[in-house]
Amino acid sequence: MTDTPKIKHLAIITLDPERLANFYEKVFGMRRLVRPADRPKTGSKAVFMTDGYLTLALLENKAEGKPPGLNHFGFQISDQQEIADRLVEFGLAPTQRPADRPYAETRATDPDGNNYDMAVRGFGA
Repeated sequence: MTDTPKIKHLAIITLDPERLANFYEKVFGMRRLVRPADRPKTGSKAVFMTDGYLTLALLENKAEGKPPGLNHFGFQISDQQEIADRLVEFGLAPTQRPADRPYAETRATDPDGNNYDMAVRGFGA
C-alpha cells in the first residue's frame, strides 16, 4: 500500500465567503491563499485559506434553499489508480474534476453520497 491518504481540504458553503474568511483569519490566524480578486474572470466569491496544513474553501451558496454547511472534503493521496481500484469494491468510481478546478484531479462520493476530492499534487497548502 502507498502512503495513507490524508484529509487536507474542507469546503464550506456560506452565504458570505468574505465574512467567514475574516472570522477564520482573525480567530484562528488562517491565511488567505486565493481571493475573489485573484480570479476576476470567474466571478467566483470563493475564498481559499490555510492553516499551513489544511486548506479551507469558503464557497458561496448558489443553490436556493440549500443550507450553509459542509460541501466536501479532500484527500491528499499518492496514487489515483490505487484508490480508484479500491472504490470498485463499493460500486463507486471517481470522476475527473473540471480543468478550471485546480485543487484536485478527481472527485467521488462515499456510500452515503458525501462528496470528496482526491489530489496527488495537493490543495495549495
